[in-house]
Amino acid sequence: MFTKTSLVSAFVVAALAGCASQGVQQLKEENANTVSSKIIKGKSTTGDVRQAFGDPTETSFTDNGNELWRYKYSHSTAKAQNFIPVVNLFASGADVDKKELVVFFDDKGIVKNYSMQSSKEEVKNGLLPQ
Repeated sequence: MFTKTSLVSAFVVAALAGCASQGVQQLKEENANTVSSKIIKGKSTTGDVRQAFGDPTETSFTDNGNELWRYKYSHSTAKAQNFIPVVNLFASGADVDKKELVVFFDDKGIVKNYSMQSSKEEVKNGLLPQ
């Protein structure tokens, strides 16, 4: 027989098993306003940005020698129906929060421009995804 404590513990474990994060964790709590307080166009350097957000997910260069840093973060939470036997075969999925920060530096390593984007998506799986 299950006790109330063991049922609550099982529910917590199942809920935690349904979450996953990947990418630059520093972006987790960031939004356009908080980023604008940390990056100043024409003043912030590659060192300032690295100190605030860590190493970028991707780095690329333009023909002019300008540098582009891309930071990505995503967090997915499994839908409740994923844990219901049989139902999960027909309809399962996850809610996904995504964030991306793109920073464009000039050839001297000074921020020329930047962009912060966030989105919420729903991923649907199973035999009857709608």
